[in-house]
Amino acid sequence: MLRTAATAFIGVAILASAALAQDYRLNPIYQNISLSGGFTPDPYVINLQSGGVNNTAQTLGGSCRGYVATAPDVRLNFRAGSLPLIISVNSGSDTTLVINGPDGRWYCNDDGGNGLNPSVRWNSPMSGQYDIWVGTYGSSGNANAQLHISELYSQ
Repeated sequence: MLRTAATAFIGVAILASAALAQDYRLNPIYQNISLSGGFTPDPYVINLQSGGVNNTAQTLGGSCRGYVATAPDVRLNFRAGSLPLIISVNSGSDTTLVINGPDGRWYCNDDGGNGLNPSVRWNSPMSGQYDIWVGTYGSSGNANAQLHISELYSQ
């Protein structure tokens, strides 16, 4: 019985540390922005470096891919309007997106935009906090990238 309890405790500790590998409680590396539906300019563009040491395939699993930093790259506080919300990346490298949405769910994409660029679209976006990580697909190396926040189109 003691062995079973110890095993269960170790399993919970591992899951807790994996979930904190991408820590939405930390201050964003690049920007903390607030936008409301109908914002201009559209797209809102942020230059950044993709990548980090956390392999999201291991820490989040599912469809999440790429290496990201521990802190979010960008925090978006969004007040939704009647248009969609599209978060995408433009880069010459193979990048990924990892987003913790206002509902607490993780949204991930690889190659959903143009070429090897990721894109996540909400047709009926939620108002609230979106913590955004831009990852590098194949390694923990960094790459130049532009994060695009739009209501009109994806990169």
